Amino acid sequence: MEMNEMVIFGIISNAGNARGFAYEAIEAAEKSEFEKADALLKEGHEAIGEAHKFQTEMIHAEAQGNHIEFNIILVHAQDHLMTAMSELNMAEKFIKLYRKMEEKCGGSK
Repeated sequence: MEMNEMVIFGIISNAGNARGFAYEAIEAAEKSEFEKADALLKEGHEAIGEAHKFQTEMIHAEAQGNHIEFNIILVHAQDHLMTAMSELNMAEKFIKLYRKMEEKCGGSK
């Protein structure tokens, strides 16, 4: 596999993991398992960080004059990363809301 492809698939893989952690965190919060939700959010942010490192590697390569070939897989990777970042942020908002509901209603959702 070419270096660019390895980096691109690193973005896709880590972004996908982050999305999975985000949804698992929401599910945990729905069950009032907030410590688990927090741990899953942390894992999601770590996965996003890894995906971002791959993206940064490509940006640095391009800045150093190593042309990165534009293709549909790269577009997909970027789309996947941005979506995962957005979903992780939204998961944080949902979990915050579930916490408030728990505090105000005592768990009766």
